[in-house]
Amino acid sequence: MRASQLNKAMDFLRDALAEAKLLWWSFFDWLAVVEWRQLYITWFLLVSLASIFKVVETAVWFILLSFGVKVLAGGKRKAELAATEATAKADVATLERRLLEAQMATLQAQIEPHFLFNTLALIGQLIETDPPQAAKIHMNLIDYLRATLPQMRANGGGTLGRQVQLSRSYLAIMQARMKERLTVNFDIPANLEHAPFPPMILQTLIENAIKHGLEPKIEGGRIDISAHLDGGIMQVNVRDNGAGFNTHADEGVGLANIRERLRLLYDDRAELVIEAPLDGGAIAAIRVPFSILDKH
Repeated sequence: MRASQLNKAMDFLRDALAEAKLLWWSFFDWLAVVEWRQLYITWFLLVSLASIFKVVETAVWFILLSFGVKVLAGGKRKAELAATEATAKADVATLERRLLEAQMATLQAQIEPHFLFNTLALIGQLIETDPPQAAKIHMNLIDYLRATLPQMRANGGGTLGRQVQLSRSYLAIMQARMKERLTVNFDIPANLEHAPFPPMILQTLIENAIKHGLEPKIEGGRIDISAHLDGGIMQVNVRDNGAGFNTHADEGVGLANIRERLRLLYDDRAELVIEAPLDGGAIAAIRVPFSILDKH
């Protein structure tokens, strides 16, 4: 019985010490981050209560102890807590970025088969009516897949040149489907081709331009894809002369995803700007920090 009671007493003592240690560090952390004004108010209230219960000396010792801890170690502990909080926020941002990229990969995996099946169906129709055109679309589809697969396997993200290559193949297929209703022009300086640029953003803007700008018009229209430098910012434009952008309508999932991706990848250093030119149509501009990847 005595051994059992002794073990219980030792367990209670260990628990009490662990709780005391936890309370001490909680008190220490509070002292590190609390403002001096709040600490003065706390001391005043403590002295007032101590006077009522006639334990002023204990209150004075507490004030001296807390003052010493605040002055001698509070600054260092506050810096440690701030660093820990910053690290936690950075980890959360990294996880959010990875989650968004995984969501985009899933979205691409859902969209790609739909586009692929439509293209194969078009090739099947043209084999009987226009074999040369069917062969041309077949080659465009091969070029599109060749441009897509390396980006799906790449770990370092995309470049503007790869996105342009992918968009050229995509638009070639769309031109075969829309025929004279779609005209395309690219103006991408060679020195910008190796600049990092998030995958699928350019194609999303082009798809929006076709779906919401050109397809509603009977005569179709034109898409111009261009890029230029503005200081340390690279701006990529997708312009169409279609039906125009409805400023009263919601942006939709595609544009909302682009804004969220830019926020997670670049914080406030990148943006998506939608403009409505006076001569009609719409301009979607992506502005991201400019840098160059090693060509090799």
